[in-house]
Amino acid sequence: MIWALAPARGGSKSIPLKNLLPLAGVPLLDYGIRAAQASASVSRIICSTDDDQIAERARYLGIEVDRRPPHLAGDATPVAEVAIDFLARHGSPKLLVLVQPTSPFLLPEHIDELIGRMLADSAARSGQTVAPCPHNHHAWNQREVAGGYVRFKFPEERRQAYNKQSKPNHYVFGNLIVVRPDALALGDFFAEPSVAVDIPPPYDFDLDTASDVLVAEALLAAGAIRLPHMNTTFPSTR
Repeated sequence: MIWALAPARGGSKSIPLKNLLPLAGVPLLDYGIRAAQASASVSRIICSTDDDQIAERARYLGIEVDRRPPHLAGDATPVAEVAIDFLARHGSPKLLVLVQPTSPFLLPEHIDELIGRMLADSAARSGQTVAPCPHNHHAWNQREVAGGYVRFKFPEERRQAYNKQSKPNHYVFGNLIVVRPDALALGDFFAEPSVAVDIPPPYDFDLDTASDVLVAEALLAAGAIRLPHMNTTFPSTR
């Protein structure tokens, strides 16, 4: 029994009603949900929302809707609190998959592989997809600004490993996290130990701002992203 929860508030400061934003002509909400529907592992999909339009779209896609309480619909509400409240009212699955609408390039195989890793490792309390950290974003390349002057945050480490080849591998969050409900009860989806599934960029893409929409549509139009589960032909620039 594996459930997927898609949290989709109606409010958004960066883009109004972002979860229904048309991305290459398809509402953003659809991408992750269709990936979960195409997964061989997920048995139940629920959209948690406070918005009538989002609820209507979720039902159109054929999934359940859970109307979250008003006190869990604010900008600062952690998604873990939303999930904990939902499970308290509906019971607990073996695993809970967090499908975030802002990760539109999620693939069904990402979901199935991560779930498989979790099921194979009874010690794992959560699992997550990860992607290689770009060299310029590596922790040892990061700067801080103080008093108008910029300096390296980790100067000694950078001196010892100033080029890409000499730095240890670092990773950024990919596009998916899976958690055991008893671990989630402690207040965070990222519970240790956490197994990892490495995915290639740009499938780790996170859509947050209006400029991100342009980048995402360019990736789709150029064929840099393949989403066969969408059953949609994206406009091409070729």
